[in-house]
Amino acid sequence: MDPSIDDVISYVRATAMMLDLPLDAGQVERVAAHLSRTKAMASMLAAVPLSPEDEPAEIFCPAPFPSQEGSA
Repeated sequence: MDPSIDDVISYVRATAMMLDLPLDAGQVERVAAHLSRTKAMASMLAAVPLSPEDEPAEIFCPAPFPSQEGSA
């Protein structure tokens, strides 16, 4: 079930209040619209069937953590 825009607006207001983030009505509506678009894009991506061969596991290889001078 997809949330309605009113549900998303209620979520944005509640989250902003919890974070003590002052948002006016226009900002709340813009954030809600952005979250709705993001959810729609994520849903489309999640619907694409992918097999393990479609995405190599070792694409990201982080660099080793730099050693700190003077540590034993």
